[in-house]
Amino acid sequence: MSDERLTVDGDDLAGLVDLFGALSRAELVEALEELAFRRGVEPPDEGVVDDALDAYQLVEHDGHLYPGPAAFPTLPEGAEDVPHILDVEPRTVDREALGASVERRFRAETARALAAENGQRVARLLDVSYDIESWGPVELGDVRARLDDAAGRE
Repeated sequence: MSDERLTVDGDDLAGLVDLFGALSRAELVEALEELAFRRGVEPPDEGVVDDALDAYQLVEHDGHLYPGPAAFPTLPEGAEDVPHILDVEPRTVDREALGASVERRFRAETARALAAENGQRVARLLDVSYDIESWGPVELGDVRARLDDAAGRE
């Protein structure tokens, strides 16, 4: 096996998760390990999952990961075989519950970014607010106004 690592981004992770509707973190890691093995490289560091979560390319709800509002799901090369390798049945999601979970997380992150006066995070959350509203049954106009206000002060 090579010292090279499998290179994937948040959109690739969202694509893998989307194959099943949802995956646990362990199942996603297993899928990445399988892809890496097939390519003769090392699997990516698990930090890629954290990065995708931070960027809202993946979202977490009830112990499962779902494609997030900021994702443009793509399939990494060789991913079409993953459903035949993993012993995971396709899953469905309650969009209302998932949306409510993402909204709670978003509102909490917004409060932290505003309190810390983290301009970079405020700008990113402002962008993501539009993605979230178009992705799920969520209304963030009040939060976006606060973010927009803070972004305008910088």
